[in-house]
Amino acid sequence: MSIEVNGKTIATDEEGFLLNPDDWNEDTMEALIKQHEAAGHKPVNETARGLVEYFREYYEDKMMHPSMHKLILTLGKVKGKHFRDQEEYKKFLYELFPHGPVIMLSKLAGLPKPVEEVEA
Repeated sequence: MSIEVNGKTIATDEEGFLLNPDDWNEDTMEALIKQHEAAGHKPVNETARGLVEYFREYYEDKMMHPSMHKLILTLGKVKGKHFRDQEEYKKFLYELFPHGPVIMLSKLAGLPKPVEEVEA
């Protein structure tokens, strides 16, 4: 499978994850978001976009996906709505991404599909 970004074909797996994370940029993110929303998922708001960037930065720094636990502990370094309660934040994340925040954020950030159980 693939997506088209600015006239360039970018390879994805059958689930829409980029095969080469280096193909990711702002335009690729927009194409992935369009694909995400066209599949019937909730619209990606500015807070969710900030989380996509957080995932990208975390992965580039540590060469691993942040776990759900890590995401909740750091509150995703979210720039939008702020939370003090971790359970409230977890609920908020699942409202944004009901099919799994870590999986969806990884996909939108152009990262490989997480192979470990990361939603705990």
